[in-house]
Amino acid sequence: MITRDQAVAILQELTQGESLLRHARSVELVMRAYAEKLGEEVEEWGIAGMLHDADYEAFPEEHPNVIVGRLREMGEEKIAHAISAHYTKWEVSYETTLDRGLIACDELTGFIGACALVRPEGIDTLAAKSVKKKLKDKSFAAKVEREEVTKGAELFGVDLTEHIDFIIGVLREHKDELGLPGR
Repeated sequence: MITRDQAVAILQELTQGESLLRHARSVELVMRAYAEKLGEEVEEWGIAGMLHDADYEAFPEEHPNVIVGRLREMGEEKIAHAISAHYTKWEVSYETTLDRGLIACDELTGFIGACALVRPEGIDTLAAKSVKKKLKDKSFAAKVEREEVTKGAELFGVDLTEHIDFIIGVLREHKDELGLPGR
């Protein structure tokens, strides 16, 4: 299996932007936490989270085909498939819990980070209720597709409020590393 060090090297080769690197780390952390909670393969889930957008900056028109192809060449079919399915409009089947976990965590993790950035106490006092209210405000983090958030939770089989709370907890635990404001 691909190691985390190999995944980091691939990410750093393809991605330079601080924001996208922070998103990769955020999704990695959330995916690792879910894998641990569900008794899944923590390294595999973390690497899928880390690399899901690895080719977006360098190859936006080909995303996610470059990273998917690279992972398939390495024999990492399960991770490659999850990455190829992390957007519902691509119409790739959701075959594993990993596939469903990645679609559920990607957009929402980024959105929750954005919510934390606009609060006086940052992530420390952020609650699901506030995130859900911001989800209704289409002008806030306008690029986040709300339909992806709700479909992701449905596919993963989780209650949206509990899912939001879980992600907030993971991000709060790593707020310093992720540059998220707090008290």
